[in-house]
Amino acid sequence: MDYLRSNENLFVRLDPGEELHESLQEVARVEGIGAAAVTSGIGRVENALMGHLDAQGAYQQNMLIGPVELLSMQGNIASLNGEPFTHLHVVVSDDEHIVHGGHLFEARVTVTAEIHMRVLGGRITDRFMHRCEIIGSDFVALEFDK
Repeated sequence: MDYLRSNENLFVRLDPGEELHESLQEVARVEGIGAAAVTSGIGRVENALMGHLDAQGAYQQNMLIGPVELLSMQGNIASLNGEPFTHLHVVVSDDEHIVHGGHLFEARVTVTAEIHMRVLGGRITDRFMHRCEIIGSDFVALEFDK
């Protein structure tokens, strides 16, 4: 992994074997980032564990075995119990150009991943924007203290 920060902009390059969530959380820890918007991500990943939240509030997961092209990634970083928490959604394409999308639980880089994050400051920090559990649901929502 390598990255470059310029004020509020952070560009990250991930290398083969690195996991998307773990890597972005590590960057947030090292850089002292309490809140950020993940604005774009492209690259090649494998074994993408994706899913969606069903009507009962439970995540339904599906593993895409093998490599896929990471066409788009967005999300955010906020604090959960004092640690960086990444919430990522992706659109990927398999080698037959069939597109899949949804909430990303896990994926490892096979070639590279190039990611842009916008660090949020002012009142939008981990003091005012963090994650909270929703009773009866697997979802961990954003919560704002005003």
